[in-house]
Amino acid sequence: MSTPEEGPVSWQWHSGPVSPGPAVVFDVDGVLSDASGRQHFLSGYSRDWDGFFEAAGADPLIEEVARLLELLEPSLSVILLTARPARIREITVAWLEHFGLRYDLLVMRSGGDFLRAVEFKRRETRALKEYGFELRLALEDDRRNLEMFESEGVPCLYVHSGYYG
Repeated sequence: MSTPEEGPVSWQWHSGPVSPGPAVVFDVDGVLSDASGRQHFLSGYSRDWDGFFEAAGADPLIEEVARLLELLEPSLSVILLTARPARIREITVAWLEHFGLRYDLLVMRSGGDFLRAVEFKRRETRALKEYGFELRLALEDDRRNLEMFESEGVPCLYVHSGYYG
């Protein structure tokens, strides 16, 4: 169980809870990590989501977005909001550490959460705002999520990953 200061159980702070305030939201797959080498797990009739997520630690970094992350004002909180399942949290954190990526909060899908990615991210966006984060910008590669962020009053920058039509 979590306390209001910690946030929902789907949240993991990098170095302890940060104060509410201005923040930027980054998706992981297709925005920070190049998951194109894993797309074959999702082609065809039977999608292998386990294989897709288990291979996430080998993704290359998307350098341009990583540079943008480095340029952000230090006073902005960095929130990584991904529909990756929490069962690969260790893989994800190891990948982030390998590339030295800055973040304050990692939000992943808890076990047993089967909402569509857009609805998961909508729920978490609302929880982030309720916590007190002022979401200044989101970076996303799925147009459905881009539209969701904009409908929630969060400007969103589209990053073309090529995974979506």
